[in-house]
Amino acid sequence: MSGSADIRNLWLAVAVYVVIFGAKIAAYLVSGVMAVFAEALHTLSDIFISGFLLLAAIYSRRQADATHMFGYGRAQNIAALVAATLFISFTSLELYREAIPRLFRPLDAEYDNLSLALGVIVGSMLVAAIPLARLFMQKTRGAAAKAQLMELVNDQFGLAAALVATILIPLGYPLADPIAAIAVATIIAVNALILFRDSASFLLGRSPGPEVLAELERAARSVPGVVNVRGLRAEFVGPDTVHAGLHIEVAPNITVEEGARIAAEVRAKVHEQTRAGYCFIETDPALSVGTLGNKMSSAPTVRCA
Repeated sequence: MSGSADIRNLWLAVAVYVVIFGAKIAAYLVSGVMAVFAEALHTLSDIFISGFLLLAAIYSRRQADATHMFGYGRAQNIAALVAATLFISFTSLELYREAIPRLFRPLDAEYDNLSLALGVIVGSMLVAAIPLARLFMQKTRGAAAKAQLMELVNDQFGLAAALVATILIPLGYPLADPIAAIAVATIIAVNALILFRDSASFLLGRSPGPEVLAELERAARSVPGVVNVRGLRAEFVGPDTVHAGLHIEVAPNITVEEGARIAAEVRAKVHEQTRAGYCFIETDPALSVGTLGNKMSSAPTVRCA
């Protein structure tokens, strides 16, 4: 359900961005307000980035195969990583390059039709609020949808800065225009760095956290016949999918079949109570290998999929 909602909201965001970009670039051409131009560049990058995130969200829904045995969920994290890089390199740096020289020559700029620019900014804020509200109210979001949500928030902050600048320009404060453009660039850069950090952490194999690990262990220990749980490891392999592995210890005098039955119950319990999409369970006797001499001569490994 979450994946389908992500894709619908990403489609909506792309459509909204195309409309807003046309309005912003037209407003800049007739007004000359650099803050509006900054927002137009911002939206142009959004069109490409959101389209890329949309493709990644669709691609990440592919089923696991022989090439990617844990599925394609991390495609969203790759897309978010690329999006963060584009936020910094394309939008943010370009805006700094355009705005900083204007700080020293604010009176060189010529402005016209500021009321039109003001109307476009307010209209853009209202239109962009539609996909923002839909994503915000969505209970669970994949990496691509989270990146999109962050960018929509960036848009609102950037548009607010452009709105203030457009109001101040006719009041005799032309310096507000490049300052607003720099504010937009800074907002983009800071959020891009956060997105880059989070996405890189997922790609490196981020743990789902102590709460999920404790939940996994409790689920395994709740199965009758499990004496001990050790060696628990888990990492995200997709936005909502965890790959986990653990050793369960059982009584040393049971048969291999009984050990396999206990492991199967652990598998079912893990899937029932946690979000582990993939779980590998190795069953060992509770005593050390050197003291064995029981019926359980081998340890079955169970794949939870």
